[in-house]
Amino acid sequence: MNDFEKMYAEKLRSAEEAVKVVKSGDWIDYGFCTGTPRVLDQALAARYEELSDVNVRGAILLEAPAIMSVPNVKEHFTWNSWHMTAVDRKMAATGAVYYMSMRYSEMPKSYRTCLDPIAVAMLQVTPMDEEGYFNFGPNASHLKAVCDRADVVIVEVNQKMPRCLGSYDERVHISEVDYIVEGSNLPLANMPSKEPNEVDIAVANLIVPEIPNGACLQLGIGGMPNAVGSLIAKTDLKDLGIHSEMYVDSFVDLVEAGKINGSKKNIDKNLQTYTFGAGSERLYQYLDGNPSCNIAAVDYVNDVSVIAQLDNFISVNNAIDIDLMGQINAESAGIRHISGCGGQMDFVLGAFLSKGGKSFICMSSAFMNKKGELESRIKPTLAPGSAITCTRANLHYLVTEQGMVNLKGCSTWERAERIISIAHPQFREELIRNAEAMRIWRRSNRR
Repeated sequence: MNDFEKMYAEKLRSAEEAVKVVKSGDWIDYGFCTGTPRVLDQALAARYEELSDVNVRGAILLEAPAIMSVPNVKEHFTWNSWHMTAVDRKMAATGAVYYMSMRYSEMPKSYRTCLDPIAVAMLQVTPMDEEGYFNFGPNASHLKAVCDRADVVIVEVNQKMPRCLGSYDERVHISEVDYIVEGSNLPLANMPSKEPNEVDIAVANLIVPEIPNGACLQLGIGGMPNAVGSLIAKTDLKDLGIHSEMYVDSFVDLVEAGKINGSKKNIDKNLQTYTFGAGSERLYQYLDGNPSCNIAAVDYVNDVSVIAQLDNFISVNNAIDIDLMGQINAESAGIRHISGCGGQMDFVLGAFLSKGGKSFICMSSAFMNKKGELESRIKPTLAPGSAITCTRANLHYLVTEQGMVNLKGCSTWERAERIISIAHPQFREELIRNAEAMRIWRRSNRR
């Protein structure tokens, strides 16, 4: 038995024993996305009657934690999310779910310098390697900073966690771990890909011609970015690279179609760089031990100065709605929170600084609301309480199925004219009247 194996044996605990370190009033961290703990979560939930006012941080939940299903949950646990999913939104009915705003690239520094002390960090990891390291799997993100700041670090070993090879803060050493728990070894939770619809495909058809050979791609989650990936796979584009906060299934499709080799990347040449991944079992198997994939902490991947070094950087992300000033909301429906700001601003800024780079914010021009009525996603002003994810000064290309416009450097009247030109036809005249009332419309716009 070597020294690391001895340390492993000394630190091995049952989940029930390990979670005894959590006290009422503690701030604890629950890993990230597919690294959210499972057996530790169940063991902590079993202690609910002993605990009150425990604050838990996490993000991108793919499964509801057991702690959020205990009786009278808000007296015992509060869930604080960096980025909400449908799981978080459903849990919000408990009254114990809150959102934490952030710029994704800043998370590691925020943990190290700004946030309340972390009493306990618990997260799923791979089995220990020969050098004594536990890999975070497809969840590098900010987790090393979490471990660095936590008073107690508990790792939950999952034999099914893919080992994601990387270059920066993708693992934690056994010497930095306090307790080890062997988990239930369940497969990672999946994030189903949304099949693109006709509108998604129409938007993709506008974006793909803007992508040159040798471009470096960042695709967000959702039908429209997925449709862009699917369409690229059918084109003659070649020598593409990947530098994306999230690794998604459509990237695997592009690799298998022979589109990705990273040969034209100015940095991380021939490598697919990302900070976390979520999707199908096929995606996890592809990432596992793959030397062509390079996972790294988010303060590298989403750093604007890093993105700017990559020529012809193409960023594609979604939004919920936009106002006539060009302010993008990708987070909420008024005061009802839906997702989060994530790295959208990082990539919008970085892509514009890239030589030949472009960022595209996509949305359908309209949608069917709960009353069965068609409603415009282009608004005169955003609903009260709506978050501004991308400011009007930073928005580059806006795309709907009605067209694509470049909004950089536009005056208010030019911006209103261009945005309205890609609104759903049913709402254009009303939007013009609104623009006139807001004094951001010129008669010459009609010429």
